[in-house]
Amino acid sequence: MVPQDAQSGPGSGDVMSELVQYRNVVFDSGRWAQFPFRSDDIVISTPPKSGTTWVQTICGMLVLDAVAFERPLAEISPWLDMQTNDLGTVIAALQAEHHRRFIKTHTPLDGVPSVEGVTYICVGRDPRDVALSFQHHWSNLDAEAFMGARAKAVGLDDLAELGPPPVLPDDPLERFRLWVDAEPNSFIGPALVDVLHHLDTFWSRRHDPRVVLFHYSDLLADLPGEIRRLANVLAVDVTEDRIERFAAAASFTNMKEHADALVPDVGNRIWHSNEAFFHRGGNGQWRELLGEADLRHYEQRVADLVGPDVAAWAHGGWSGSHGAVTAVL
Repeated sequence: MVPQDAQSGPGSGDVMSELVQYRNVVFDSGRWAQFPFRSDDIVISTPPKSGTTWVQTICGMLVLDAVAFERPLAEISPWLDMQTNDLGTVIAALQAEHHRRFIKTHTPLDGVPSVEGVTYICVGRDPRDVALSFQHHWSNLDAEAFMGARAKAVGLDDLAELGPPPVLPDDPLERFRLWVDAEPNSFIGPALVDVLHHLDTFWSRRHDPRVVLFHYSDLLADLPGEIRRLANVLAVDVTEDRIERFAAAASFTNMKEHADALVPDVGNRIWHSNEAFFHRGGNGQWRELLGEADLRHYEQRVADLVGPDVAAWAHGGWSGSHGAVTAVL
């Protein structure tokens, strides 16, 4: 989602004086302004359906030195700005943690306080796969359960201000075309413009040692290597044997089998199927849907929104970002 307005961040540490606020019916980045950071916190910030839960799980394994957790992942690593849980309760639970904290958000980097010592991790994914994965994700959401949890946590008085969600066509190709051309903050879930904006806020600060970029394609290609890279980023000592065990536990098949412990917001029972939250776990789903004309239009839209370097990384990760978008089609 793109900026709604600006707000002041908290006044401690190396914090940006102005934060962009991102707000919709699901989340409100303004909740970060009340969060008391610790200097070793880890913030995992991704566009939705880009590998958030995957990297949260790997972080948990490295921080807790465990292949399975004693509590649901959503309790250990909450989505702080999601509006289905009372903010005070979420912060109190994080304050009570004794281990190094790792916190989920779908807020771009310019909407999260910048605090000295905190590590900010982004995970990118080919936006076309994000679009198709989110369509399935949306159909798996139990809207009644979600709105009930939101009403209890923050109320519903602001819904008129936010406006009704757009009515989308049933045809997946038509939905994809609308997603490509949608204006900022106007789609159900992140439109192409929102995904690329999120990634660009990290790309522009990729040389900051506190800012680290991972990519879904690289995780698929070499999961042990990416776990090793994340361990180095977090200064966690881990043996090669542990890396292999973590990689096995973080496989798509294993995570799907343990969906009840890993899906977001499991306590509010907002999914029709926890297992279906882990849909296909691969890349290239869009190839089954898009023809040449749609791909050409998509490429032009990407070129209009971001520069070629971030576009190449967004579509291919570090291992496949040496050319233009067309190089990975």
